[in-house]
Amino acid sequence: MRFRQIEVFHAIYTIGSISGAARALHVSQPALSKVLQHTEQRLGIALFRRVRGRLVPTDEAHALAIEAAEVFRRLTSLQKAAGKLRFLTDGHIRLAVVPSLGLAVAPLAIARFRTQHPQVTFEVQTLHHDDLFRALYERSCDIAIGYDAPPHPRLQRRTLADGELEVMFREQDMPDVGERVALQALQDRDLIGMTTGGPLGDLFNRELQRLEVRVREVVSNQTFYIAAGLTRCGAGLSIVDEFTARAIGGNGLASRPLTPALGFKVQCMFLEDRPPSRLTEGFLTQLVTALGERGAPAIG
Repeated sequence: MRFRQIEVFHAIYTIGSISGAARALHVSQPALSKVLQHTEQRLGIALFRRVRGRLVPTDEAHALAIEAAEVFRRLTSLQKAAGKLRFLTDGHIRLAVVPSLGLAVAPLAIARFRTQHPQVTFEVQTLHHDDLFRALYERSCDIAIGYDAPPHPRLQRRTLADGELEVMFREQDMPDVGERVALQALQDRDLIGMTTGGPLGDLFNRELQRLEVRVREVVSNQTFYIAAGLTRCGAGLSIVDEFTARAIGGNGLASRPLTPALGFKVQCMFLEDRPPSRLTEGFLTQLVTALGERGAPAIG
């Protein structure tokens, strides 16, 4: 199929009529019908049928529509990239962060940095760990911020801060808690689990196995702040990173670090052949400051 044929098919499929697609593409209805007819002849299949006056896609059209949507998604991405070429200098920072750091730490660092450098623009993605690496390889971000990144020959890693895992709970559920919570205290407790925990989920699960502590995983999810939200609603305890705990805690929701301590490193990752620009280095300094703050820091 030529791109014009894909464009016509996609328009008819999404809009649901030839007349509507013709208006959207700013062409005549007969011209659009001719392209569709030629496309069906070339493919040797029917893409649409008339049923009670309505144009209904065939099964083959549904299958083709999935691929066509991907073509247009990539085209939109290409158009955005082309439109931003003039910003791809030291005045534009493309950042990818894990969701827990995208909740408060990264926004705070960005806002503070822009008060000092208002001409700088940002493009921010929140991605899980595997997707962070993919974003770097596909060059859709300049730097990625995550936890305990595994070694890779193409990646450079730089530690920005240390962190700990914490147990999050409603104060009414653990009224006499101390400064830390022993991991054994989670024995047979309802816990919000991580279906794809990444390095921090692996760290926690290894320690459970080492100490032979059994928990009841009552809900599984993929994001720490969703786990914390479930805890707030009374679904069970959750294990979160300290940055999520810092951003979400309060109003009856509390957290404590664990014993033994389960520590991890917050790391900046970038491709070996694409080190951070001087401006990006300045932003990383601001990010380190935000990572080290406790409580609810203010912009300024």
